[in-house]
Amino acid sequence: MADRDPSRAPSDPTPPPLRPTPSHPTAPLHPMSVPAHEAADRCRDFYRLMDRRRTVRDYSTRPLPEGVLEWAVRTAATAPSGAHVQPWRFVVVTDPDRKRRLREAAEAEEREFYAHRASEEWLAALAPIGTDWHKPFLEDAPAVIVVFEVHKGPNSPRPYYTKESVGIAVGFLLSALHQAGLATLTHTPSPMRFLNEVCDRPPEERAAYVIPVGYPAEDARVPDLVRKPLDEVLVRL
Repeated sequence: MADRDPSRAPSDPTPPPLRPTPSHPTAPLHPMSVPAHEAADRCRDFYRLMDRRRTVRDYSTRPLPEGVLEWAVRTAATAPSGAHVQPWRFVVVTDPDRKRRLREAAEAEEREFYAHRASEEWLAALAPIGTDWHKPFLEDAPAVIVVFEVHKGPNSPRPYYTKESVGIAVGFLLSALHQAGLATLTHTPSPMRFLNEVCDRPPEERAAYVIPVGYPAEDARVPDLVRKPLDEVLVRL
């Protein structure tokens, strides 16, 4: 019998199963190509950038660069969302009269919060930050982004994991604005229904965050806070 040519060996009689054809539309993935030896360095560099982010309450009147808010919102809208419903609306408020109305209504709710609604434990937790009902940043910042959750309505489908989806999008938004050298603050007055009237939004939209955006004032100061070390926030199993 002639010697067998190994290059013509019979194929495996049990070929791997084919991946089932999905029933939903798909598109090719174009992943980022990052060399393995650069991966940790990139994470480190991004950490060092984001570690400089601080919540700012004192704003300059310096105008914002053209297009920066639009690109930041585009970035926020790339966030994952439940069933890809994208249940968010970003309302950019720059009109001085509307910002004044927003501040007046927010301060009215905050006065109630600090005087009657907040527990002693809650007030004690806020003490190191030094906050109170005064919210001048809502007028001082050149722009305020009011982020709404979009619930089921005449022109919007039912959302899924709404708060989680909008929260992730806001994280993307804050990161993009910080990348642009801008300061932000996440304000969450409660209740927030007054924001529908101030921002002319329909009832199926529910305000979730009020985010002043601008350059910090030259004499801006921030609370001297310390972030938890890695071993308190990371668990390996």
